[in-house]
Amino acid sequence: MAKSNGKIKNETVNNICKFLSDKSALDIRIVEIAGMSDLADYFVVCSGRSVPQVKALFDYLEEQMELVGKFALHKEGMSEGRWIAVDYGDVIVHIFHKDTREIYALDTLWNNGGNVTAFEAE
Repeated sequence: MAKSNGKIKNETVNNICKFLSDKSALDIRIVEIAGMSDLADYFVVCSGRSVPQVKALFDYLEEQMELVGKFALHKEGMSEGRWIAVDYGDVIVHIFHKDTREIYALDTLWNNGGNVTAFEAE
């Protein structure tokens, strides 16, 4: 995984993680899938405590990403708010309700030993 001083060398990933952290997202994980999938280079996976928090995380992320000039190519799940997926090209963000995240376990499904990093806010 491309890291410098424990930080991922991808500005989009770092911005996404910071914005999610700013809104108290739970258990933010970065999953490097480059070379394992053509979907993207990274997944960012996090949880919210409730459906309203999941939706608030999405709204805040989209607003902040647009302020830095990044616009979602595709987004799904906003109406239910249990699993929202947002495609930023090389990074796909998965914002889960904590119970839904346990069912799908994307960060463990795509773990091949060393490609999953926990985000630590600075």
